[in-house]
Amino acid sequence: TINYLLEGSAPPARCRIDFDTTVGDETYTVLKSSTEFCQKYVTDLSYLLVPELKLERQREMMRVVEARATLRALEEEVENFETEDENGNSGDGDEGSAADSEMRRAEAMEILRNNGATGGPYDGPRLRMYFPDEGSAALARRDWIGQGAVPKCVEMSSLGGMGSAGADISKDVAIIFFCTKASEADFLENVLSKMEAREDDIYKLSVFINPNLVDMGVTGFGMAGRLLRERLLDGLPNVYYLRTLQWGALTRSWPKDFSVW
Repeated sequence: TINYLLEGSAPPARCRIDFDTTVGDETYTVLKSSTEFCQKYVTDLSYLLVPELKLERQREMMRVVEARATLRALEEEVENFETEDENGNSGDGDEGSAADSEMRRAEAMEILRNNGATGGPYDGPRLRMYFPDEGSAALARRDWIGQGAVPKCVEMSSLGGMGSAGADISKDVAIIFFCTKASEADFLENVLSKMEAREDDIYKLSVFINPNLVDMGVTGFGMAGRLLRERLLDGLPNVYYLRTLQWGALTRSWPKDFSVW
């Protein structure tokens, strides 16, 4: 995606990603089967579009490492203290030392609970993900953001959802439409028109992941379906494509051509 943004098109750019490893198995929906891929993709894209987040994440990881080292050192101090106590060699100042150790332990445990994060709410550039419905967006807020599966710059919204109506999009650097269905096409076009009409240089990219915007039951394959395809899908480059088949796989990664394996 970044190669395409840097070499293929000036912002605001549009691109498409298709990821299908089901081999025709319909046990899970497309959204469910591509969730893990989308989490990793959004994480990598966030760190590339918002470089300061990557530096902050590295600092958080260092704080976690230091906190674990502190806990190990405190455990060793306790073991040494117990050994000295058994030998009758305990000295003065044990109460002050114990209080200091307890304070250091509490600080280290707090760092581990927060996974190294410090400070208040995030207020920088954002990547916004649009899910097909509010239920999917709510689950993502719980399972992705709540458990730290994606960076804190990622916001979850839904196309047409009431919770997304008043969202502040002024800091959005990219929007990702995840498994958008034909019934949400009007909302998608409305969001795109608002974002691409912005006059600032913040907004850079729109990504369609596994779009399903032409459906026989909603748009049909007549004039309405063809016009929708022309407006939204035709001309979208596949910056990444992976489809597994019973006999192999069809792949593409920009700027390379499609290949069969």
